[in-house]
Amino acid sequence: MHDKFLKKNTLNILDTIIARKKSEILEAKNSISYHKLEKSILFDSKNISLKDKFITNNSFGIIAEHKRKSPSKGIINDSFSVEYVTQGYQNAGAYALSILTDTDFFGGSPQDLLLARKATQIPILRKDFIIDEYQILEAKAWGADVILLIAANLEPKVLAHLAKFAASLSLEVLMEVHDKSELLHNLHPNIDFIGVNNRNLKTFDVSIDTSLQLADIIPNDFIKIAESGLTSATEISILQKAGFKGFLIGESFMKTDNPGLACKKLIDEIDVLSNKK
Repeated sequence: MHDKFLKKNTLNILDTIIARKKSEILEAKNSISYHKLEKSILFDSKNISLKDKFITNNSFGIIAEHKRKSPSKGIINDSFSVEYVTQGYQNAGAYALSILTDTDFFGGSPQDLLLARKATQIPILRKDFIIDEYQILEAKAWGADVILLIAANLEPKVLAHLAKFAASLSLEVLMEVHDKSELLHNLHPNIDFIGVNNRNLKTFDVSIDTSLQLADIIPNDFIKIAESGLTSATEISILQKAGFKGFLIGESFMKTDNPGLACKKLIDEIDVLSNKK
């Protein structure tokens, strides 16, 4: 039902998702208390730092995403287990995993993150529409190392507060922006990565020009991540030259019969291009 509605009303997608998210959070709070989240087994586990990985290796890294479906594409791949996909990504050499936990619009779940954490030993990003401290406690309790804060969803003061709260739990923060205004209004010390989403959330058009236009504006204090619509080593090579270190990719891997192998092939192609420079 949600997919059909969203495709006809692209201008209202974010509003629709956030409205559902607010009711979802209320349901979750009534089901599992703050105290219970803080007492979960994984809550006190040591963070696996994605930031340190980028700094130590000083090279590019793929953040490989487990993604069953999306509002714009419908079902992408709902056939494979989370363990199969995420272990394949890890074996391919991905720097980190992105696990969608939104159920209604992206087909994810908290269980996906828990299974990915059990199956792998690399950093995990909880990919969701985070608007409340409670969701950050959930991320910590489920074994995430990084959370996503989307500037388009949050007032600057709220985003700053949530980033600070995440940092207090030793979670790293990837802030996603779509334009210059979102970027310049949300530069905070508790943000570790700035991701540029190449997908226009109103039209769903995708262009790496969005990342390239913002590359020089993003301060060097932040690790630059390009997101959405990345399919080729050539595109990534162009973005590398512009200063991007990380590349969040899901759909182009997930639509294949072997996401891990697709990830490995792309990494190998990027290595070949890098060696030709």
